[in-house]
Amino acid sequence: MKTGIHPSYYVAQVVCACGNAFTTRATKKVIKLDICSGCHPFYTGKQRLVDRAGRVDRFQKRFAKTGGKTIERAKAEVKLKKLDAVMYRKAVRNTLSTAPTQASDAEKAKKSKKEAKKNAAQKPAKP
Repeated sequence: MKTGIHPSYYVAQVVCACGNAFTTRATKKVIKLDICSGCHPFYTGKQRLVDRAGRVDRFQKRFAKTGGKTIERAKAEVKLKKLDAVMYRKAVRNTLSTAPTQASDAEKAKKSKKEAKKNAAQKPAKP
C-alpha cells in the first residue's frame, strides 16, 4: 500500500438517538445516528413513527380535522393566460423573422443575386 494516501482508521464510538451505544472501527472517532438496529421498526417488529421536522404531527392534525374521511377537491381551472402567451410568442416569432417565410421569397432572393452577378460580369472594366 502507498503511504500517505489512506485515511486514519480509529476505534469509533457510535451513539444512537434512542441511547444505544456501541463501538466499531471507522474513519471518524464519533458517529451519531438517528436510528440504529436496536430501535428500527424492521429489526424490532414494533411500529414507531420517526418524526422529521414535525411532519408526523402536521399529518395527524390534518387527519383529525377530516375525521379520517377522504376529501374530494374541485378540479383546478385550466389557465388560458399561459396558452395565450405561448401563441403570442409564436406569432411574434413568425412576423419578426428575417428568414424568407415562403418558397417564392427565397426564389426571388436567388434570382436577384444571379441578376446582380450577370450585371457585374456584363459591365466592361474601365481602363
